[in-house]
Amino acid sequence: MPYKALALQLTCHAVNPYQTRDEAETVMLKSIDRVEKQLSASINHIGRDTLLVVVPEYFLTGFPMGETTEQWREKAALEINGRIYEALGAMVQRQQIYFSGNAYEQDPFFPELYFQTSFIIGPSGDVLLRYRRLNAMYAPTPHDVWELYLDAYGYDSLFPVVKTNIGNLACIASEEILYPELARCLAMRGAEVLLHSTAEVGSPLLTQRNVAKLARAVENMAYVVSANSAGLANSPMPFGSTDAGSKIVDPKGLVLAEAGYGESMVANADIDLAALRDFRQRPAAGNLLARQRYELYAESYARHSVFPPNTLLSQPAERQHFVRTQQEVIKKLYS
Repeated sequence: MPYKALALQLTCHAVNPYQTRDEAETVMLKSIDRVEKQLSASINHIGRDTLLVVVPEYFLTGFPMGETTEQWREKAALEINGRIYEALGAMVQRQQIYFSGNAYEQDPFFPELYFQTSFIIGPSGDVLLRYRRLNAMYAPTPHDVWELYLDAYGYDSLFPVVKTNIGNLACIASEEILYPELARCLAMRGAEVLLHSTAEVGSPLLTQRNVAKLARAVENMAYVVSANSAGLANSPMPFGSTDAGSKIVDPKGLVLAEAGYGESMVANADIDLAALRDFRQRPAAGNLLARQRYELYAESYARHSVFPPNTLLSQPAERQHFVRTQQEVIKKLYS
C-alpha cells in the first residue's frame, strides 16, 4: 500500500546571536518542541498513513555567520550521543514516523572539526543513517580529511542507504542535489527515496536546484522528497531569503506536491513503492538504471582530479583556506 511522505516547510531559528552552548541548546530544544507540535497537527490532518517526514537543512541552528570553525563546533554542532539527538529521538518515537533532517555534528575522530550531517531517525527513536555532506564551499567535509576519514569509517560510509519497511532511504544535503554523481552512487546502492533537506532561494522562476530535483528523480528512477526552510529567523540574512518550494517529485520527474511561501504542510504526497519497483523491473527504454554502462566513465573519473582531497590534514578549517583552494583549482582548470 502507498504511504504519505511530507516535506515539512519550517522556519529555522538561528543560534548566531547566542554565545554559549547552553543558550544555543535552549533554542534547539524549543525548536524541537515547536516542530513536534507542527508534526502532530500535520499528521492528524493529512492522515495516520504519513510515515515519512523530511525537514529543512540546519533546521535547529541556522548556519555560521562569521563564527570560526572552533566557535561553531563548540556552540552549534550536535554531540552524536548528546541531549539534542536524544530529544529528537524521543519526538520521533512518540510520532511513530521516519524522520529526516540535517544538522552540524561533532565527531570524536575529528575533534577540531564538525561535519554537516543528514540523518534518518526511525520509529524506535534510533538514528538509522548518517550521511556527511561531501561537497561544501566553506565547511569541512570527509573529502578534506580523506585518508583519515576512510581509516575511521571506510568507503561505504560515504554513500549510506538504509533498508526500511517504507523503502530504501538515502539522504542528499542542500546544494548537493546539483551533483549527479552523488545521487547515482546512492541509486547504485539501492536507494528508492532520496531525502533532501535544503535551504535555498524560493523563486517563481525555475531555479537550478529545482531543475536538479527533477533530473535526479528521472535519472535514478527514484522519489525525491525535498524540504526547504520557511525563512531564517534571528539571522543577519534577510528573513525570506530561503523560503518556499518544498516538493515531492516522482520517479518520472512529475511534481506531486509543492508548497508556496511560509510554514506549510502542503508538500505531501503518496509514495507508491510497488509501482516504483515494477517500473524498475520492467525492460524498457525508460528503464535508465538497467541501461547504465558504468565502465564507460570510470577511467575518465580516475584520470582527472579537480578539487584535491586531504587539504585539512595540516591546515585549519577556516573560510579563507577554502577560498584559496578553490582559486587554485580554477587556475588549474583554465591554465
